[in-house]
Amino acid sequence: MELHGDTPARSIVLRPPGRPGFVIAPKEPRASLPAAPCQTCSVRRLCLPGSLDDRSQPIFDSLLIGRRRLQKGQKLYRAGEPFLFLYAVRLGTFKAGLPLNDGDEHVSAFHFPGDIMGFDGVADGRHRTTATALEAAEACAIPYAQLMEACAGSTELRKRVAQLMGTQLVREYRTTQLVARHLSEARVAGFLLLVSGWMRERGYSPREFHLRMSRAEIGSYLGTSLETVSRALSLFARRGFILVHSRRIELVDEPGLQAFEAGDHGLGRAFSAAPVVTA
Repeated sequence: MELHGDTPARSIVLRPPGRPGFVIAPKEPRASLPAAPCQTCSVRRLCLPGSLDDRSQPIFDSLLIGRRRLQKGQKLYRAGEPFLFLYAVRLGTFKAGLPLNDGDEHVSAFHFPGDIMGFDGVADGRHRTTATALEAAEACAIPYAQLMEACAGSTELRKRVAQLMGTQLVREYRTTQLVARHLSEARVAGFLLLVSGWMRERGYSPREFHLRMSRAEIGSYLGTSLETVSRALSLFARRGFILVHSRRIELVDEPGLQAFEAGDHGLGRAFSAAPVVTA
């Protein structure tokens, strides 16, 4: 079921404040509905239905799940909007941004296929962050109220939701570890290794990948500047750790990058003289 295009007959149009409405078809006999997108999704094992048993899977399948397609720069939800859905990233990359008092934003997370977004709204019923597509993307909308009702009848589904929330907390802890590093360049090294790991989990190449986020967005995420991120990439390229082609990164010497993140820097005066690689 698509969350875009023309509205089907007898459908429900949901219009959370601040963004266009999208469509979720009404409940009908299972035989009359198209196959659930989860069944053929390449990142199913990372998502909500990934480890459900045969008894819990039909309960999950009964939820009114729809999809929304977004272009680069479009908002999936905004900070302050009512929390209605959790969103599973099906395709593409998103960033979560926390609004700041000066009108800017702090990038608090990047989300890749298989990730669940929107847990920030569970606390008080409103989203705390804004989710923005960094490229053409798709997200599956899972109505939170229905999901909680389904969890009441399925221990496995409850465990799976808790597991995914825990996974997100572990990722946030890893980010905190990175930001706590004294040397900003070590944060950039750790970030490249994180992205490599995220790619590996999803069956993509961990050695060569595109950074869909800008240097400025990486800097915001790591608590440093665009210039520092660019200079760090230049340094890593000069040392033979990576190859840089605009936003395409190739890890040439992963152990060297790991050693750098761990504290074997040996920068001396070389860093300040490194040329800047622009986005």
